[in-house]
Amino acid sequence: MQMVHTMEELEHTIHHHTMALVYISRPNCSVCHALLPQVELLLESYPEVKAVHADADEIPEVAGAFSIFTVPVIMVFLEGKEMFREARFVPMESLERQLSKIYNAIL
Repeated sequence: MQMVHTMEELEHTIHHHTMALVYISRPNCSVCHALLPQVELLLESYPEVKAVHADADEIPEVAGAFSIFTVPVIMVFLEGKEMFREARFVPMESLERQLSKIYNAIL
């Protein structure tokens, strides 16, 4: 998963890839650190999904831009439009089911 450091990089990823997954976390979030490897493992089955990781402390405007109130947040975009999001305690089965449905229908 590629790290992004600016809102411009994040927006570029969302709008220039058919399907994008955005993972937003904070450095001191234990749930964020535990969930990230699980998401990265899941993404190995979806090679066409462009995945990026953003640090909400490094890019504070991300919270306002995407109405984020807690971390971690996983957002999936299709052709620049948000299709779904999961936040805080993310059920991996639900994430995989939703991701698979979109991925198999579109790509």
